[in-house]
Amino acid sequence: MSGPLAGLTVLDLTRVLSGPYCTMVLADLGARVIKVEQPGTGDDTRHWGPPFVGEESAYFLSINRNKESVCLDFKHPGGRGVLERLLDRADVLVENFKPGTLDRAGFGWEAVHARWPKVIYASISGYGQTGPRRNEPGYDAVIQAEGGLMSVTGDGDGPAYRLGVAISDIVAGLFAAQGVMAALFVRERTGAAQRVDIGMLDTTAALLTYQAGNYFATGRAPQRLGNRHPTIAPYETFRTSDGEIVIAVGNDGIWRRFCPAIGRPELAEDPRFATNRDRLANYAELRTALEAVLATRTRADWTARFHAASVPCGSVRDVAEVLADPHLHAREMVGTLEHPTVGPTRVMGTPIKLSETPGSLRTPPPTLGQHTAAVLEELGYDREMIASLKAAGAI
Repeated sequence: MSGPLAGLTVLDLTRVLSGPYCTMVLADLGARVIKVEQPGTGDDTRHWGPPFVGEESAYFLSINRNKESVCLDFKHPGGRGVLERLLDRADVLVENFKPGTLDRAGFGWEAVHARWPKVIYASISGYGQTGPRRNEPGYDAVIQAEGGLMSVTGDGDGPAYRLGVAISDIVAGLFAAQGVMAALFVRERTGAAQRVDIGMLDTTAALLTYQAGNYFATGRAPQRLGNRHPTIAPYETFRTSDGEIVIAVGNDGIWRRFCPAIGRPELAEDPRFATNRDRLANYAELRTALEAVLATRTRADWTARFHAASVPCGSVRDVAEVLADPHLHAREMVGTLEHPTVGPTRVMGTPIKLSETPGSLRTPPPTLGQHTAAVLEELGYDREMIASLKAAGAI
């Protein structure tokens, strides 16, 4: 299964999460991704743990499938020559160093574009390549805080919370992959490559969507509301007799189906709750009435009732429950790859489903430098030259 990006070569100079997530998306869609890692240490996340699977970091395994690993110190003259040969064959370069780092090494955007004008150059950084904060490092927790997400996450009378996944890193990687594919489309039409400049603060702020819209409309910064929705009610978490459930009454028609489903049909006619505007205005009374009813049955009982009434709902599940879901398995969202040192390794599948050129899970996350010799031989280096480069510390 080739995938829509088959035939493209991506030179991956990234590490940790935002960049590797971007290149994993491209790899899943069929691109050949050659991951360049520092000899001896590799990607930082190879050492993040526990947990480890054998000697491999679970973190690293989660975001580096379908890639080849080449150990290369491109600050060394010999390593620089290898990187230049890789660029001769590359369609895309992705990097997430601090702005200016690759310029000093001789592989910044302007230098690469001048010598390899067909190479799309994608840069991911904390604050982007321009602006007064361009030189600041970008860390997910800091960006979640500065991008406004933490200000709207958590209980109203408690502290702000970081999301349980590194969403600022991940969304930067997703936008970078989208930018790369848009640039590839333009290159296909015009022959011209360009730079893709992704700032984590930009992409995190872009997630504010309706929260930003609410501020633009009112001039008031949105506040933390726990699991409540700021403009819809009821649209939140409720406790049942054996756990929590989320109910999403997204319009007044659903509300009129919801009330009989919980055995309180009279609530649909109560003028305090007749419309969404009314329910928001009388939220405290609404919450009190619903809490008492929903605590009387189990999650499974309520889920069955709400599904029968076409009321959107779902149990609050832990990760183990999610990954055991038969629906996700039917959608091929959990897969297994045979890793060379730890054996069968489970990974998440690709969520991009294409009818004619689907993405795929092809190869396991690589061990450090697993493909160095093979890639260098492909570039024209013989065994003696490879041995010499290794002895010099270039690879």
